[in-house]
Amino acid sequence: MKLRMALVGCGRISTKHVEAIVKNFELVEPVAVCDVVPERAQRAAETFEKKLGIRPELYTSYDELLHRHDIDFVSIATPSGLHYEMTIKALEFGKHVLVEKPLALDTAHLRKIVETSTKKNMKVGVCHQNRFNPPIQELRKKVESNAFGRIFYGVVCIRWNRNEAYYKQDPWRGTWEQDGGVLMNQSIHGIDLLQWMLGEKPKRVFGHINNLNHPYIPVEDLGIGIIEFESNCVGIVEATSNVFDRNLEEVLTIFGENGTVKIGGLAVNRILVWRFPNEESHPFMDLPDPDTVYGHGHVPLYTDFCEAILNDRKPYIDAESASKAVEIVLAIYKSSLQGGWVEFPFEFSTIQMKEWRR
Repeated sequence: MKLRMALVGCGRISTKHVEAIVKNFELVEPVAVCDVVPERAQRAAETFEKKLGIRPELYTSYDELLHRHDIDFVSIATPSGLHYEMTIKALEFGKHVLVEKPLALDTAHLRKIVETSTKKNMKVGVCHQNRFNPPIQELRKKVESNAFGRIFYGVVCIRWNRNEAYYKQDPWRGTWEQDGGVLMNQSIHGIDLLQWMLGEKPKRVFGHINNLNHPYIPVEDLGIGIIEFESNCVGIVEATSNVFDRNLEEVLTIFGENGTVKIGGLAVNRILVWRFPNEESHPFMDLPDPDTVYGHGHVPLYTDFCEAILNDRKPYIDAESASKAVEIVLAIYKSSLQGGWVEFPFEFSTIQMKEWRR
């Protein structure tokens, strides 16, 4: 059985969705593409036609698309601030949803998505595609087999560059209403990996943010966070979009009583250190960097999501799991705004950061 789907949002990130759909054509058929800019939707449709020999129907209205009864799921690749509303609408229309990160920008919205998907018995998958990176999968196996023994702490460092031209491409970027700064946009993947490896149950967070080099946007270009987990291990986040003069690296390091692993490269795609008893190396130390920071994880992510629908199981990254990284970012924001530690659970939205003064 093939699932029929619609791609909603045909901008920059949609190219990775198109690639993943094409490579999963035995599981999924793109029957519609939607974008408020007709030319973008047309380009996506032409790509599908060229690669698959089928031309999806074009839409500029999301509401109109949702009224189709022959669509099993929608993939939402729109600006971050639209993810919540569009996900809820699709669920209400009885459609499964695969949505780009971040899932939402408000703790209440995160809960609402989880509650609605449960109530409607619909799947929500979230594009944290780096969980599928081969080195990350190897690390996860060590965590799940307790090879580290007690994990003491982990560190994620996102050292990238975003210049003025990047923000001028789309007006939603770098706004509190629709996006957030380097933590919510560029670093959410790394924070997701960190919390996933450290137990997914943060207890409290302390954060600091600043804007050092981007006077034309109101959000942070530097973010630092300390996360205490219920297991008593600690996570440390360092995120910047100020690296001269291009992206440098994304690095995840996990320290335990019986193991040390450091994964780096452009997008956590290569093992740099692999130390366990009688293990001092790994074949994935020689993997090449991907062509972009997006990596290649969308292909297996789509495979998993389609199989989750067909087999009626949870996606590998469901709404509840994907909420954790967003909550950590929101906690860093709240800590920076109000001072002091933020205890879980809490309530916060990026909109409240409009009070922040650099």
